[in-house]
Amino acid sequence: PIDNNMVENAIRPITLGRRNWLFTGSERAGCRAAAIQSLLATAKLNGLEPYAWLKDTLEVVCVKLCKMVIRYSVDLPLRWR
Repeated sequence: PIDNNMVENAIRPITLGRRNWLFTGSERAGCRAAAIQSLLATAKLNGLEPYAWLKDTLEVVCVKLCKMVIRYSVDLPLRWR
């Protein structure tokens, strides 16, 4: 017999939270929420603690973005000499 219990168990938290996420603010916000949920589910499927992984990843991205902004602000014509 065909069994899809693994898939049903994987989407259960999303299904249960659907009512709470009905009003995300905008369509773009809904797309962003879906992307983050997908990343968290992928982390969980790979044996990681999803929220710890997301926190660490966002910290790394923030540091890299801050360094990039500083680098580009130095290269602006206003500051180039």
